[in-house]
Amino acid sequence: MKNLAVLGSTGSIGVSTLEIVAAQPDRYRVVTMTAGRNLERFEEQIRRFRPALVAVVEADAARRLKTALGPEAPEILAGVEGLIACAVHPDVRMIVSAIVGAAGLIPTMAGIEAGKDVALANKETLVTAGPLVMEAVARKGVRLYPVDSEHSAIFQSLEGHRKEDVRRLILTASGGPFRGRSLAELKHVAPADALAHPNWQMGRKISIDSATMMNKGLEVIEARWLFDLPPEQIAVHIHPQSIVHSMVEYVDGAVIAQLGIPDMKTPIAYALSYPERLSLELPQLDLCALGTLTFEKPDTERFSCLSLAYQALERGGTAPAVLNAANEIAVDAFLKGEIGFLEIPGVLRATLDTHQSAPLRHIDEVLRADRWGRAAARRFIETTT
Repeated sequence: MKNLAVLGSTGSIGVSTLEIVAAQPDRYRVVTMTAGRNLERFEEQIRRFRPALVAVVEADAARRLKTALGPEAPEILAGVEGLIACAVHPDVRMIVSAIVGAAGLIPTMAGIEAGKDVALANKETLVTAGPLVMEAVARKGVRLYPVDSEHSAIFQSLEGHRKEDVRRLILTASGGPFRGRSLAELKHVAPADALAHPNWQMGRKISIDSATMMNKGLEVIEARWLFDLPPEQIAVHIHPQSIVHSMVEYVDGAVIAQLGIPDMKTPIAYALSYPERLSLELPQLDLCALGTLTFEKPDTERFSCLSLAYQALERGGTAPAVLNAANEIAVDAFLKGEIGFLEIPGVLRATLDTHQSAPLRHIDEVLRADRWGRAAARRFIETTT
C-alpha cells in the first residue's frame, strides 16, 4: 500500500489522480489532501477518501469546511503551514504535487526535504528553483517522477539508454487553440476562446499558457533541470494531434517516442506505479483511424512566450522565477479582461528586461524573485491599461 499526499486535489490532475486511487484501493491510500477555493468538490473528496489531514489556502475556508463536514471532519489546517504539514506527514510515502503555479514550490520542497518521493505535475517547482530542487532530490535520495505528459514521455523514452548518447530532447506541443491564426486575429481573442483547448481538458491557467505557448516554454525549463541537459539540446515541435507526447533523439540518429491518446491518467499512473504499469480503462490508440501525424516548427513571432522562456533559461539564476511570476500575473489580468491576449508576452518581456538576474543559493532568493516579478508585472499592466 502506497500512502499519498495529493497537493491540489480539486484541479484536473488531482481529480484524475483520485480516480486512479479509487480504481486501485488495494494499492493506494490518500493520507493528506490540499485544495484552493473549490470547497464543494473538496468536501466530496474528503467524504469519499477520508484522509487523516487536509489543508486549504484560507483560514475562513477551513472553518467553513469543518462546519460542513461536522463529525466526519479530519484535522483541517490552513495557509502555507497547512500545505507543508500535508506534504511532510509521517505516513506519506509519495507526494502528488499538483498545485497550480509557484504556490506549489514550498510544500513540494518541504516534502523532498522530509524524504518523500514526488510525482511532479507542478512544473513551476523546477522552473523557479530547478537547481535547488534537484540538489535536494540528490541529497535526500528521493525520486522525482514527471507527471507532465511531455516529460513522462521523455522519461519513458530514456529508459534503458545512456544519457551521454542523447543528442536532443524533442518536446511536442499541440499548438493550442490559435495555431495558424494571424497576429491580427489574435488581437481580438477573448478568454473563452483561449480556454477552449482542442485536445486536452485542463485548468484555466494552464489552458491560457497553452494558448500563448508559455506552457511549452515552462516545460523547456523544467526539462533542462529534470534531465540535466542544456537548452540547446531541448527542441519543441508542434504536433496538433497530441498523440506523440515527446521524443528523444540519440547520437546514432535513432528517435524514440512515447505515443498515446491525450489523457493525463496515463502519465499520472506511471508516476504512481513506476516501474510497473497499471491497467487503465482508457480507449485504445487507433493509429489507422488517425491516418496522419503531422509536425511543424513553432512560430515564435506569433507566440513569443516560447522565446522568452529560452531567454530566461539562458540568463539563469532568478530570471526563470521572475518570468514565471510575471506570467501568472499577466494570465490573471487577461482572464479578468484587464489586458488583451497579445499583451501577455509584452508584460513578460518588459518584466524580464528590467530584471537583474542573480544566482540562486537559497529558496528565499526564489521567493524574493517571485515577489519582485509579480510587483513589476503589475506595474507594467497598470501603466498600459
